[in-house]
Amino acid sequence: MNEPTRVVIVPCSGIGKTYGTVSREAAYEVIEELRPETSQLVALSKLVLGEENARAAVAANPTITIDGCKLACATKMVQESGGGIIQDFAVLDVYRRYRKFKPQGIAELNEGGQQLAHALAEEVAAVVDAVGQDDLLSNEGGGNA
Repeated sequence: MNEPTRVVIVPCSGIGKTYGTVSREAAYEVIEELRPETSQLVALSKLVLGEENARAAVAANPTITIDGCKLACATKMVQESGGGIIQDFAVLDVYRRYRKFKPQGIAELNEGGQQLAHALAEEVAAVVDAVGQDDLLSNEGGGNA
């Protein structure tokens, strides 16, 4: 049986910014709790520094980016590193869908920030699942239904 595809998640590194913290917290929740077997984190800083393993990971695997602001640094850096982005998330867009969660804080998010990060993590996990489902369907290969 084939090993499941690992989806690479590259979150914003907006240190000192609330939406950057939401981005990272959501990514950590996906890789540590929601989908640890089928996802992995690549730090944006490693791509910026040209770290070989980070660039190889985004070039060889489907990638999800999570940007904390309109600069979209994670998305741009994955593209520059030869990665194929299957979904790009913007924390501000997710916040527009969940306005009741008002994030505050940097080192530690308030309850609204934690709830927003969780909602974002659930959306990211759904994309990871879709990639796994696509792998399963392509590996079944033309058998009778």
